[in-house]
Amino acid sequence: MNQAAAPKVSFVSLGCPKALVDSERIITRLRAEGYELARKHDGADLVIVNTCGFLDSAKQESLGAIGDAMAENGRVIVTGCMGAEPEQIEAAYPGVLSISGPQQYESVLDAVHRALPPVHNPHLDLLPPQGIKLTPRHYAYLKISEGCNNRCSFCIIPKLRGDLVSRPAGEVLREAEKLVTAGVRELLVISQDTSAYGVDIKYADSPWKDRQVRARFFDLAKELGELGAWVRLQYVYPYPHVDEVIGLMTQGKVLPYLDIPFQHASPEVLKAMKRPAAQEKTLARIKKWREECPDLTLRSTFIVGFPGETDSDFAYLLDWLEEAEIDRAGCFKYEPVAGATSNALGNHVPPEIKQERWNALMARQQKISARRLKRRVGTRQQIIIDEVGPTVSKGRSKADAPQIDGAVYVSSRRPLKVGEIVTAKIERSDQYDLHGSVAGF
Repeated sequence: MNQAAAPKVSFVSLGCPKALVDSERIITRLRAEGYELARKHDGADLVIVNTCGFLDSAKQESLGAIGDAMAENGRVIVTGCMGAEPEQIEAAYPGVLSISGPQQYESVLDAVHRALPPVHNPHLDLLPPQGIKLTPRHYAYLKISEGCNNRCSFCIIPKLRGDLVSRPAGEVLREAEKLVTAGVRELLVISQDTSAYGVDIKYADSPWKDRQVRARFFDLAKELGELGAWVRLQYVYPYPHVDEVIGLMTQGKVLPYLDIPFQHASPEVLKAMKRPAAQEKTLARIKKWREECPDLTLRSTFIVGFPGETDSDFAYLLDWLEEAEIDRAGCFKYEPVAGATSNALGNHVPPEIKQERWNALMARQQKISARRLKRRVGTRQQIIIDEVGPTVSKGRSKADAPQIDGAVYVSSRRPLKVGEIVTAKIERSDQYDLHGSVAGF
């Protein structure tokens, strides 16, 4: 008797790394049940679209992806942040099979089972112990919590993803160890608010190997630093206890890199944004961090054109950026998001002024970035290789997160491998990238 063909699922994952981790979990479960992944919608038995619903532009992209899937396949299951408020999806595409919100893995699997029952016995299917990854094999996102307790006025993530729910430290460390054992060389630690980790579970102990580990930002970072991989900390709010982690960077336990979404610098704008953590002493703290760890790289994101932002608020931000010497910065023009309390604020900034401010901030940041990168010319840097070429390969230094930061282009006489960490001499720099060479044959 012929065995039935494995059912095929096509998958689209939109949005942030946290959504990517959700996608990986769903795909791992589906693969464990014998489903195959299809590269195209056409020819797949159904399509899953993991949506982003943070900004209106992201919602439009999500609706576009659902529309493409409906046109090319017709059998579509929708999940993710936009699924938390399904009315817009239902109105545009009443024929979708199922809509669920973020982290609702069981709902997605139930919908798949209803539309496309599994063929294989899940107990007989082979799966790599680290699960299925959508990132390249040499780096992986490690999600330590879901949701967020902050109530920033421009953000609806708590409404979409709920309040903070931290994972026990032992569980996170077991996942991290599996990833490293499977060949992952870099762990990117993510959540909505990484430095708030553990506050909801009162920093509870959990077993890890022969000891108990507290669910604290510092304790977790310290233990992750013992696994032998690069550990990169992302989405960190500047709470006072972040200062402790700088010591782990100077010891080489975690990468000298902090991704802190400052969003602005003007006290009035920050107050209107309802941003957590005291910002008044931030410049002094950055100075102290850099004294303790001169190699520290700071990445951040900023919003220009927030309601009520004046010319002097914006000038304050530019001066602050210059003094803080932020190495890498992303900038967004403020967009009203349905359900955000900032929509009710007065004095909305006209689109043309938003654009002018965005242009000015990016031009200023480009100069700061170029200046910071120039200091690294002549130094030797460890580089993790992401893509190999015949003579020049593309990689990243400890100062560069994948997808969002610059790259290091290294020439080498010997063939390099993806995921290899090499030492390169930096020979020149431009606004965002470095160029260098690897010695040896």
